[in-house]
Amino acid sequence: MKGIRGIAILLCSMLFNGLIHAQSAVVLYNERAVAIEQTLPDATELWVKPQDLTRINDFVLKPEGACLAELCIPVLQDRDSDMYVTRQNQGWFNVTGLADKLQQAHMADYQDGVWSFGVMPLERQAFFGSGEAPDFTLPDRDGNLVRLSDFRGKKVLLLTWASW
Repeated sequence: MKGIRGIAILLCSMLFNGLIHAQSAVVLYNERAVAIEQTLPDATELWVKPQDLTRINDFVLKPEGACLAELCIPVLQDRDSDMYVTRQNQGWFNVTGLADKLQQAHMADYQDGVWSFGVMPLERQAFFGSGEAPDFTLPDRDGNLVRLSDFRGKKVLLLTWASW
């Protein structure tokens, strides 16, 4: 192993095998900032202790997987996997791996150890499934008053504009 490629391979191996000490991070999600004392050093993914997972996004690691209410994402915990590894007799959970499975946007400032996670698509779907526009009344082009509720059960396209 020569050159930069060899050094990169060696560092990745040391990071993955826990030979380099864990580092701290701050995770931003759902209007909260969670300070994590130790993460498993990784160049592109956020690995935390399972108990920190709940502090970050309310998921709980159970034997069947990472669960939030009725939703459970299967996670192998009896051997190393893309979502769970054991290093130095400690389990570590891949938060970014979970976000990827949930199609949740995330980004990181690796230098400062800050991770930000967007809204889970599941949460958006629940809102849109139950979201209902408030009823209102406006005049149509002929001056007749029309209520939004008159179109209940039908598809409605609302166009708005402003002159300023």
